[in-house]
Amino acid sequence: MTPIKLILVDDHAVVRSGLRRLLELNKSIEVVAEAGCGEQAYQRYGELQPDIVVMDISMPGMGGLESARRIIQRYPAAKIIIFSMHASASFASQALKSGVRAYVAKTGAVEDLILAVIEVSSGGIFISPEVAQKITQEMLLGQDDPMHQLSGREFEVFRLLAEGKKVEVVADMLKISPKTVANYYTTIKQKLGVVSPVEMVRLAIKHGLIDS
Repeated sequence: MTPIKLILVDDHAVVRSGLRRLLELNKSIEVVAEAGCGEQAYQRYGELQPDIVVMDISMPGMGGLESARRIIQRYPAAKIIIFSMHASASFASQALKSGVRAYVAKTGAVEDLILAVIEVSSGGIFISPEVAQKITQEMLLGQDDPMHQLSGREFEVFRLLAEGKKVEVVADMLKISPKTVANYYTTIKQKLGVVSPVEMVRLAIKHGLIDS
């Protein structure tokens, strides 16, 4: 059987090494390349056209969600798995909305990532049980997540600004102009009903996007 060809994307070499060993214990999976940032992931995907990409969210430069969005925009058949410390429903919902095929929390069971790779390679979708539970709880309790109103790009701008990054820094990370970031900021405030940076930070903490 032809192995599932996979690219690993994480800014920590030690994490990539551990993931490679874990994944390649399964003889049906072959890690064909690694990348340490979103920009490298985009480039390596174009060069290798792998079956699967396993990508972290929080990385220097272009983050995992923005990189995934750009890869899928250029290569609509791309199958991307987000593997992240962020186990919030907001992150998972945004990732799936952008076309990502699986969202796996690093805090979950070790086997979840292998299950996700196999499921996604077969055309399915996978969400870590703990993340799926949070999404279900929101639905059952009728809690309306305001993050759903944001586009993928707006969500990334919101998250980075809430982390305390300057407009110019966000612009450089996302490879857009400071004026465009400022325009997004205005739209985000209108959509979320916030008027100050403090309110933005509180909202981000409430929805698990940044630590308190």
